[in-house]
Amino acid sequence: MFDKILIANRGEIACRIMETAHKMGVKTVAIYSDADTHSKHVALAGEAWRVGPPAVAESYLQGDKIIEIAKASGAQAIHPGYGFLSESPDFAEKVEASGLRFIGPSSSAIRAMGLKDAAKDLMIKSGVPVVPGYHGSNQDPDFLAAEAEKIGYPVLIKARAGGGGKGMRKVDDPNDFRTALEGAQREGLSAFGDAHCLIEKWITTPRHIEIQVFGDDHGNAIHLFERDCSLQRRHQKVIEEAPAPGMTEEMRAAMGEAAVRCAKAIGYSGAGTIEFIVDASDGLNPDRFWFMEMNTRLQVEHPVTEMITGIDLVEWQLRIANGEPLPATQDSLTLNGHAFEARIYAEDVPAGFLPMTGSIDYLSMPALARVDSGIREGDTITPWYDPIISKVIVWGETREIALNRMSAALAECNISGTVTNIPFLAALCAHEEFKVGNVDTGLIERDLADLIVTKDLTFADWALAAVVVGNFMEDRPLSGWNLWTPMVRSVWLTAGGVDREMLVTQTGSKTFIISNLTDTIELKLESVIPNVLTLINGDQRQSIRYFRQDKSVTFFMDGTPKVFDIITGYSLAESDENSGNEVLSPMPGIVKVLNTSLQSEVIAGDVLVIIEAMKMEHSLTASRDGVISDVLIKVGQQVEAGEVLLTLEDDDARSR
Repeated sequence: MFDKILIANRGEIACRIMETAHKMGVKTVAIYSDADTHSKHVALAGEAWRVGPPAVAESYLQGDKIIEIAKASGAQAIHPGYGFLSESPDFAEKVEASGLRFIGPSSSAIRAMGLKDAAKDLMIKSGVPVVPGYHGSNQDPDFLAAEAEKIGYPVLIKARAGGGGKGMRKVDDPNDFRTALEGAQREGLSAFGDAHCLIEKWITTPRHIEIQVFGDDHGNAIHLFERDCSLQRRHQKVIEEAPAPGMTEEMRAAMGEAAVRCAKAIGYSGAGTIEFIVDASDGLNPDRFWFMEMNTRLQVEHPVTEMITGIDLVEWQLRIANGEPLPATQDSLTLNGHAFEARIYAEDVPAGFLPMTGSIDYLSMPALARVDSGIREGDTITPWYDPIISKVIVWGETREIALNRMSAALAECNISGTVTNIPFLAALCAHEEFKVGNVDTGLIERDLADLIVTKDLTFADWALAAVVVGNFMEDRPLSGWNLWTPMVRSVWLTAGGVDREMLVTQTGSKTFIISNLTDTIELKLESVIPNVLTLINGDQRQSIRYFRQDKSVTFFMDGTPKVFDIITGYSLAESDENSGNEVLSPMPGIVKVLNTSLQSEVIAGDVLVIIEAMKMEHSLTASRDGVISDVLIKVGQQVEAGEVLLTLEDDDARSR
């Protein structure tokens, strides 16, 4: 076995790989950008080396420098994790040429599957079913539009080098095809350096089911059953599970055999995933699945496979890279129970899944779930990288038990300092169709309005916040208290864009009357342990977890954080909320497209600017008809949240 390996990644996956490596007695080397100097993966590694500035292109994509660091540190192999260089055949080839071992497939195998068009041609030759579409080299927009007409709408435009939902556009109307194609090409070029796109038929009731495969250097290949990843937003996975609900033994065998054929067709070694699109309009049938792509690396959702098989997939990766044969045969593998994984992101779901930044001021995660994370309390979510905070993984004897455990685990995920998608994940787990296993990739988009309903703050919530923010729960009365006239203190709170004055009267060491102009409530509270208070109502005692910082407080109740007097991160205004004469940037990002110029006339709804942040594009539109009076940006410029990008002439000025 290797003595030392370098992990060419960061965050959660770097920490995950280190966990297994240390368990096996293998030393680890971390790399870090300037933005990650104090990150968890740096602290966990045996040694860490700076690789460059925060920008990915100047740090985690610097393959030559990473190889130099590996050799200088005495590492014998490089584990790429996922993302970054994990599916770069050029990087794998350079690692191989340097005399180090790439912990993954060969460069030729990565290259064979790296371009979706070539991969599909190879699968057709191997007898694996492929989605109908155009996978050729002609990139003329008129030609591609004609091919889309032949395929029949709706169609899906996909960057051939894409992944993780980048460079993908669903098109329902032929009139929208060119705009969607241009967007997919831009994202493909930005994220992967390749603007080439292919066109595929959109399956109307699609499920995303993938098969985990493993191969070795001795010609063996097996599969480790399936994962269902149908719950997606923007083509990115949200909650994954294994096994797939409704899966039959016949269907599992057919998909498993097809996946193994894929792996053997390219002499695959290491961990890989074959992704299939499944037409679930009439249940799961062996003749209704098609190859989409192969991810030649470990997947983000690999823990659910580990939970149902009892196998450490990272350990298998290390052993196979060390030249060992597969540790198991297909017949020896068994499937046990059910598992879910939920991805917790710093993102504002109601604002369109907008990625957020901010510090993690308070972090408390469930003790009875597996939590994979590269974030600690006190860390900062920066705009440089994917805003994932952690992955929560649960197992149960049945799907129902596992899902109940996931709901309970999410209720115990308490994070303050940035907006997260936890309430959205909790709503998904309570969704009636998902609960019974009726899932498809359109579920979230179809039912989004119901999944992002926010609960109104009650007067009791405001009253509780007034007591805690005012720091009244000490074992002493309010300043000025006496036996004859209890003192009343005024506390101003801000929450949800609303300001309120709350009047707090302390009537005992732990009892309070809180009122405003219209409501009054009496509360009896006590603090037992840090960050947990007890609300007493008659004979009932309710424990509530909270986090107070200066004069702000977050309560974690009913699965939804309730935040008072705290403003963090940034939020994306809807396209029609850029009001007045200024168009503002809703987030830090880069100007990718500028569709207007000085003195141009614009119409309400026109896309004026496209900002790219965290590898996703966000369109800013005109809120009203008008004339551009000033252009303060140019394409390629870095802008900050709240920065003025364009101005429109005053309506009064136009009328004169």
